[in-house]
Amino acid sequence: MRTLTDLSRPVPRPEPATQPDDTPTSPRQAPPHDSATLHVTGRARYLDDQPAPANALHVAVGLSRVAYGRLTRLGLDAVRRAPGVVDVITVVDIPGHTDVGPVFPGDPLLADAEVRYAGQPLFAVAATDFTSARRAVALAEIEIDALPARLDPVAAAEAEEWVRPPHVQQRGDWQRALDDAPHWLEAHQFVGGQEHFYLEGQACLALPNEDDGVTVHTSSQHPSEVQKLIAEVLAIPFHAVTVEVRRMGGGFGGKETQAAPWACLAALLARRTGRAVRLRLPRGDDMRATGKRHPFHNRYRLGFDDAGVLQGGDITVIGDCGHSPDLSEAIVDRAMFHADNAYSLGQARVTGIPARTHMPSNTAFRGFGGPQGMMIIERAMDDIARHLGEDPLTIRKRNLYRPEHDVTHYGQRVEQIGLLHELVSQLEASSDYWARRSAIRAYNASSPVLKKGLALTPVKFGISFTAKHLNQAGALLHVYTDGSVMINHGGTEMGQGLHTKVGQVVARELGLENAAVRISATRTDKVPNTSPTAASSGADLNGMAARNAAMQIRERLFDFAAEHYRLDREAMCLENGELVTGHGEGERRIAWGDLVQAAYLGRVSLSATGFYATPLIHYDRASGQGRPFYYYAYGAAVSEVVVDTLSGEHRVSRVDILHDVGDSLNPAIDLGQIEGGFIQGMGWLTSEELKWDDTGRLTSDGPATYKIPTIGDTPPDFRVALLEGHPNSQASLYRSKAVGEPPFMLAISVWSALRDALASLADYRLSPALDTPATPERVLFAAQALRQATATETSHA
Repeated sequence: MRTLTDLSRPVPRPEPATQPDDTPTSPRQAPPHDSATLHVTGRARYLDDQPAPANALHVAVGLSRVAYGRLTRLGLDAVRRAPGVVDVITVVDIPGHTDVGPVFPGDPLLADAEVRYAGQPLFAVAATDFTSARRAVALAEIEIDALPARLDPVAAAEAEEWVRPPHVQQRGDWQRALDDAPHWLEAHQFVGGQEHFYLEGQACLALPNEDDGVTVHTSSQHPSEVQKLIAEVLAIPFHAVTVEVRRMGGGFGGKETQAAPWACLAALLARRTGRAVRLRLPRGDDMRATGKRHPFHNRYRLGFDDAGVLQGGDITVIGDCGHSPDLSEAIVDRAMFHADNAYSLGQARVTGIPARTHMPSNTAFRGFGGPQGMMIIERAMDDIARHLGEDPLTIRKRNLYRPEHDVTHYGQRVEQIGLLHELVSQLEASSDYWARRSAIRAYNASSPVLKKGLALTPVKFGISFTAKHLNQAGALLHVYTDGSVMINHGGTEMGQGLHTKVGQVVARELGLENAAVRISATRTDKVPNTSPTAASSGADLNGMAARNAAMQIRERLFDFAAEHYRLDREAMCLENGELVTGHGEGERRIAWGDLVQAAYLGRVSLSATGFYATPLIHYDRASGQGRPFYYYAYGAAVSEVVVDTLSGEHRVSRVDILHDVGDSLNPAIDLGQIEGGFIQGMGWLTSEELKWDDTGRLTSDGPATYKIPTIGDTPPDFRVALLEGHPNSQASLYRSKAVGEPPFMLAISVWSALRDALASLADYRLSPALDTPATPERVLFAAQALRQATATETSHA
């Protein structure tokens, strides 16, 4: 008998359809990541590699083991007497704000009388070494009167326990559309959360300054917010706090807001002791104390015609937000914005409910609610197909946004709908979808245990922060007298290649080789009031700000050269390290270094600040209508799986991806982001299962109990291509498109393919319920349910 192992043996991997040039000759081609050599040689410095003064202290944090209750006793005398302990702090030792909620209040830095989740920080210890700090924490005498914890977000939603009020987006008379539709279906769906599992955990190094300020090196996606919260906690002006981020060992949203509390604790202890303070969370504490991707409970009621085309309906998404608002309002909003994915819902209502539970406050994660929102409509597409006896791809194509059906339920017109259809059609052909569909049906008819599945799913993802004020960025550019260039911007590097792309932009505008431009660490004393590096907008915002600064320098140099060298200003350009003007015999070339030196002697400013604000976007929350996104990025993936229906074990055997990045800034980096995003999304949907016990304590708190994808889970046949010839329709950075988050949702095709394989057990007449993550256990239970349903049908017949 054939086994799953036999069917998943590696095959030679084909070359990607789009191969970046490894030896670029212009800034538009693909230079390597600016820290690539440092990464592979181990010379890249992360927070734990940063040298600290010899008398630096190390911090450990005492966490609650109770999910909800009253803190009645916190005995710390033994902790203070422990060997190596220098300082111990509780909430009463905080001189300024005790709440570090990023948008809305609700996040105490240290618990006071009430405990709200298992893993909540209660106190912090600074000792001469990390081991001593950890041992001291264990000596605390903690008494908490436990109260019944609220752990069910659906029950919380029904009881109106919300972190923020529910929100509604509506277009047309959805109830009438549902009542008048020839067919209707409804279903419920659970979409599990996800641990960020960044390789570098939460970490920071705080150094007290001589002027009562503090400098903090942190692993954060939002240095300006860290600066603000530290200043408020210490009750000092913002300018007394400098925050620096050189690089992160991964973030994925988990360091957008939730790096700040640890930096605040370290800064407070540094100010109290007058010594450098290092704080890094062990993996288990990190996983217990920080929030995850929001689990969602979704449901739909949709009406459709005989062809499976949606007429309208009602969709509800309930986000498990944990104990506080954090960013949950915006995350649930984005789930609502993407509840349509790439399909016209017709006349529809979408409701979002941010439920409060006694869990760590769930937070940003790659996609920011969009993936959870897309899942419910992708389930509906599969369900409609089974109901009508059609192939799911046929139903999906009929429902794609199209002329006269190109306005979303929140009122934004979908642009480039022709691109969306062309992308799906190209992938349908290049992946041999229909030939493989026929072969899989034949295989499944003759294979009683192993079943194959196939699915093609599209992605339409909106790009911009939905909070309008965050769509701005700044940059600071210096040209030194030897011609070398330094650029600083508000974005942070977490491995995604942002610094590389921004450096390319500056080099391109100044006509230089990429090596002539260096990026400095992100610092709040260089570029102030920055937005987080999130929402896939890092390159869009910071690249445009850097371009603005470079253009200012270029224009100043042109003005200077026109007067100093008596040249025609209108004919000038910068290319290949030279100022070029004129043509033929009248051409003149001046070396970049000579031009810069002459400009300096001519007292021309060689420094500039750049700024950019995204145009057009707006959203009226009261009406639930507007244009929250500057543009949409598109993509599609075909996934093929094989499932052992007697064990639930499954493998992804082949994946074909075609993705839209407009005119790519760096094809090598973009391809890497697509591959990595897909694999991370596949882990979310198949293996990464968060488990809590009945008291609200996380039990999947390390790599032994929480399974992220490994290299062995990569599809042996993995084909990734960039869509060619379709620049961004908006005036984005060189007509490129964002690439950080959209590829994550391409992995929905894996989940849909698993459902397709299971549907073969009922001759594709029934649509299996398959919550996520689709672990072998869940797949096995779904297979058993389908077999039982088929047996019941047969007995009734």
